[in-house]
Amino acid sequence: MKIAIFGNPNTGKSTIFNLLTGLRQKIGNFPGVTVEKKSGVIKLNNEEHELIDVPGIYSIYPSNQEEKVVYDLLVSSHDNERPELGILVVDASNLTRGLFLFSQLIDCGIPLVLVINMNDLAEKNGICIDLDLLKSTYNNTPIVLMNARVGLGKDRLLSALNNQINLLTTEPIQVSNHQISLDDLSGQEHEAFKRHESISNVVNKVVKRSTKSPRLNALDHWLTHPIIGYLIFMVILFVIFQFVFSFASYPMDLIEKGFEWLTNVIKGFLTEGPLSELICEGIIPGISGVLVFIPQIGILFFFIALLEDSGYLARAVFLMDRLVRPFGLNGRSVVPLLSSMACAIPGIMATRGIPNYKERIITIFVAPLMSCSARIPVFTLLIGLVIPKMKLFGFIHLQGMVLFSLYVLGIVSALFNAWIMHLILKNEKRSYYLMEIPDFKRPLWRNIFFTVYEKIKVFTTEAGGIILAISIVLWALASYGPTEKRREAIQLLKNTRTYKLKSIEEKEGLENAILLENSYIGIVGKGIEPLIKPIGYDWKIGIALITSFAAREVFVGSLSTIYATEGTGNDLRLTERLKNQKRPDGTLIFSLRTGISLMVFYVYAMQCISTLSIVKRETKSWKWPLLQVMVFGFMAYTGAWICFNI
Repeated sequence: MKIAIFGNPNTGKSTIFNLLTGLRQKIGNFPGVTVEKKSGVIKLNNEEHELIDVPGIYSIYPSNQEEKVVYDLLVSSHDNERPELGILVVDASNLTRGLFLFSQLIDCGIPLVLVINMNDLAEKNGICIDLDLLKSTYNNTPIVLMNARVGLGKDRLLSALNNQINLLTTEPIQVSNHQISLDDLSGQEHEAFKRHESISNVVNKVVKRSTKSPRLNALDHWLTHPIIGYLIFMVILFVIFQFVFSFASYPMDLIEKGFEWLTNVIKGFLTEGPLSELICEGIIPGISGVLVFIPQIGILFFFIALLEDSGYLARAVFLMDRLVRPFGLNGRSVVPLLSSMACAIPGIMATRGIPNYKERIITIFVAPLMSCSARIPVFTLLIGLVIPKMKLFGFIHLQGMVLFSLYVLGIVSALFNAWIMHLILKNEKRSYYLMEIPDFKRPLWRNIFFTVYEKIKVFTTEAGGIILAISIVLWALASYGPTEKRREAIQLLKNTRTYKLKSIEEKEGLENAILLENSYIGIVGKGIEPLIKPIGYDWKIGIALITSFAAREVFVGSLSTIYATEGTGNDLRLTERLKNQKRPDGTLIFSLRTGISLMVFYVYAMQCISTLSIVKRETKSWKWPLLQVMVFGFMAYTGAWICFNI
């Protein structure tokens, strides 16, 4: 069967989904639209059923595209799309609102299992539910009490689902024709009043409240303070980036040593030739150059998941609403922008929840300026190359400070661009933002580690295929070239006095460098070098810039493959090889100013074909992605030129 999980936002819907499906999940899109759909598999009585986690809603009548997905799902006439069974997750602290959605779903003809979740928090606030009385009121619907965060009630829920499935196979429920047009606002309003009146009578009977009023969390006074709140938020971000550099170095060293060991094993197993060179100089350096940064990505997402699971992230969104409004945005823009720090693609897709056209376009336009996880390998490689490992005031890591500054630069630049667009674009109407701030909760480590695993899995599977393909192409282009031209270049090198004075190892290194320069990739690189020389880059960096248009993290893999093919110290790690690279005049290629120039370039450059395609699909026009390429390209080149020359 197809089973859907419904519920209001912040009711623990996704927690129950993760609890039931475990690692048997996949991410896709709803049929016909690009709204993200998370689906998984649950097993009941040795039969597998599909479980779908739909977007959180308050009513079946939609106010944005994500909510419309749920409406279309409910009224769909296609048997393969409409869910045959539903799980409705209700917050025990707000039974009225949950039962309102419950009554609508029942009228749509969806058989349900009603889950009353977070009962422990309700009891802390002096709320007690008479479960027996509620069950007698809705005797056709199984009702399960759960505390999903700690797994309490999972077996009861599975049992209720199993009973409903057995019942449906013997006595199918007739689908109701109860529908109201989306345009019939007066009909919806009248229906809402009738439902609330009926539900209030039920809630007054089954819910008992203690005389004590619920305690307000004193932390909220400071966390949402118009001045102190921002300082706390900045300190939290600063600490996160300090951890990224402090703790990731140890597992990164292990990963690098592992790939070095693998390379040596393969070299000893395979005879010298094109296959051995392809694997050891193309594939392994390309992939290892990116996968070595998994610990840093994992640490970053661990803290983000921790903030979200505890309830702090919702407070940060509320806080940021005040900050972004003068720039033509509102609180709904904050979640897509924060999501873009993981990847701009889901961040841009998340803008469907913004009903105001102007605010949605501005959010889509500036989202790529939020430094995504694909930039982390680039930033950390360059920081490790040109920023010394030292501490300020004895406890602040300078490298972590630089990474934090790059993220701040992206945020400030996004707000500046949003402000410019706010002045140019005309607004249809003044928007408002209402949000529910959840209670603080003790983080559930299972959910946090599952989120980190999911993010790392997406990063490795999506980036891995691209990097593998590009590494093979780069190796081939770097290993071959016009035969006569390469032969003449080598002969010219051997005739020089400098070559004759070198040792055997040094001669081999010079020959490999000449062969690389006269390879197909060298010819292309030399062709674009005049364009990038003013910002401090040589032709090898230029090749890495071009390949990273497929995905930014490919920059690191491309450099790994290029320098491995050159044969300059294959026994050295990438950072050590890059530190030794010099220009013809003897100056370092990866100097401090070149490194900072590259960092700033990657803060701004719109180097992600996938993001451009998503922008085109979301805006239904090539105007906005082309404008992003031009504007951000100008900012990247100008910023890089200033850093290198001034």
